Amino acid sequence: MTKISRRKFIKRGIFASLGLILLDVLWYEKYVIDWNYFDISKNEANKVKIIQITDLHLDSIRRFHRTIANKINKLKPDLIFITGDSVDKTEKIESLNTFLQLIDRSIDKYAILGNWEYWGNVNINKLKETYLDNNCELLINENSSIMVKNREISIIGIDDFIGGNANFASAISNLKETKTNIVLSHCPEYRDVIAKKKGELNIDLVLSGHTHGGQITIFGYAPFKPRGSGRYLKGWYKESNPKMYVSKGIGTSILPIRFGSRAEMVEMEI
Repeated sequence: MTKISRRKFIKRGIFASLGLILLDVLWYEKYVIDWNYFDISKNEANKVKIIQITDLHLDSIRRFHRTIANKINKLKPDLIFITGDSVDKTEKIESLNTFLQLIDRSIDKYAILGNWEYWGNVNINKLKETYLDNNCELLINENSSIMVKNREISIIGIDDFIGGNANFASAISNLKETKTNIVLSHCPEYRDVIAKKKGELNIDLVLSGHTHGGQITIFGYAPFKPRGSGRYLKGWYKESNPKMYVSKGIGTSILPIRFGSRAEMVEMEI
């Protein structure tokens, strides 16, 4: 048996460690999706299952996108919410269309815009048509009500806070009175505005994305958060009303890597 010197042993260990880090950064945390489930229902009767998809940043359809679509179809949610930054260029809408076609069309879907739809000058009319073709309603400071399992639910869609013109007052204009109200807001910082302006309106849940969970974190600390994140990073915020969940999302922006912030899909029962 050939003996390995201490120096060679340390060098090999360093290279192996670097290889594992690169594998994690460039592949595992981007493509091995973390599926998180939460039950926030108030009783066992008539639970509504929802799926949140956020920050797809689609450029092409990869194997993991098909895996996501397949799992959604198996879970059979009642509603799907797409909370912004799906594409950053008009030509990428075709990839979004392909992805949406992989998902059962009969599932009711609602979408909002993120900052990258604006910063990339995406053709919003074409995007809206694509969503509609896939049974998905794009809400831009608008609301819509739907009956699910004998429960009437109102979905309030906010325009993007930093790229668009977020306006909560417009979004709740002519809002139908229902027992369940869900707000979709790409930038979590806008929750602070909602809290001040909601008055007596009961909001059961705010769903946001945008932060990518920091995308790159070191021992849970995110050295950079995009504008519009505010004091929020990821997960639940329940210290005050309305309660909000910030998903780490699927894609990446600026740098095509993730570290300490694994890509995420969210399933909830409400």
